[in-house]
Amino acid sequence: MKNIKIGLIGAGFMGKAHVVGYSNVPKLFWPAPAVPELKTVCDIDEETAKDAKDRFGFKEWTTDWQDIINDPEIDAVSICTPNDSHAKISIAALEAGKHVLCEKPISNNPEDAKAMADAAAQASSDGIIAMCAYQYRRVPAVVQAKKLIEDGSIGDILNIRTTYLQSWSADPDSPLSWRFQKKYAGAGALGDIGTHVIDIAQYLAGDIEEVVSNVRTFIKERPVQEGGADLLGTVKVDPDAAKEPVDVDDEASFLANFKNGAVGSIEATRNAWGRNNYITVEVHGTKGSILFNYERLNELQVSFSEDPEDRRGFKTIYTGPAHSYGEVTWNIPGMNIGYGELKTIESYDFLKAIADKKQPSTSFNEAYKVDQVCEAVLASAESRRWEKVK
Repeated sequence: MKNIKIGLIGAGFMGKAHVVGYSNVPKLFWPAPAVPELKTVCDIDEETAKDAKDRFGFKEWTTDWQDIINDPEIDAVSICTPNDSHAKISIAALEAGKHVLCEKPISNNPEDAKAMADAAAQASSDGIIAMCAYQYRRVPAVVQAKKLIEDGSIGDILNIRTTYLQSWSADPDSPLSWRFQKKYAGAGALGDIGTHVIDIAQYLAGDIEEVVSNVRTFIKERPVQEGGADLLGTVKVDPDAAKEPVDVDDEASFLANFKNGAVGSIEATRNAWGRNNYITVEVHGTKGSILFNYERLNELQVSFSEDPEDRRGFKTIYTGPAHSYGEVTWNIPGMNIGYGELKTIESYDFLKAIADKKQPSTSFNEAYKVDQVCEAVLASAESRRWEKVK
């Protein structure tokens, strides 16, 4: 086993999730493909960087991400910054010969996403790994759904529908963070959470060919927050603060035609009161159906046409030791993983890709394809017609 020295850029909520993932890999996956060593943490806020060093167990801290790029001891970089900085940091890291795990979406525009995919392709010839953090396709139940599709258990896919519903921005007094500003985020609910279920849809049903969409902004302005989020992801806002415009979507929904002939629908909103992290996937095939709900992430519901007529309907598979990654997590079906274990699986896949010198399934090129779908969705919202995915 080789030690892999990690540099983390962005020490907020997602930075903490990456640290949890890295720290738990040797505890769950042993022998580990590589042992992560937390070398340097970076955040633009000095107090956050110092706090993260002590709290997370890094050896050093900095406020300049280039210190991590220029450190010859650092082998791999985790990028947990706003979307507009993903391209410059990722490309610099790849050109410096460092492996990269970048949060999603890969960038805030398709041009930068393509540049990242091209840089990753060039670096791959030297065994450098570039991975985008689309962790939800790694949920064991979703991996099982993929298996059932590939082995023909539900026949040919006719229809797939995915949703990602949250409520954290439904309050008009929630603050104007970078996620509500196009220059940083690129898109709103579409880029923030819609990309996750676009990735799942393409993972299960193949590439999307064309879309027709409806994209809306319901809350036109929000109060300005005071500083960034802390390590718990919370922010401060003055109720009497001045408000500034929101220029990204609160909700995006669209119909999709897939290259393999399947049809589908995808919806993402952050304004759904009562929904917290409500990711759903439903796939209908010629021989059966699959249903997944992330709020019950250790379950997969299946229905097969071959079932006797008096027993037809959905039954529940509880994921556990018999399923993907089940032998190393918690070996009781129905309680196999939570979010922390999911990020650990993601970190394991990243480290294993490095050890095997094999690009992961969520490569920069796959992430670029998600951005191309988003571009078509936004174009369709403007044109009010079907748009091809480029």
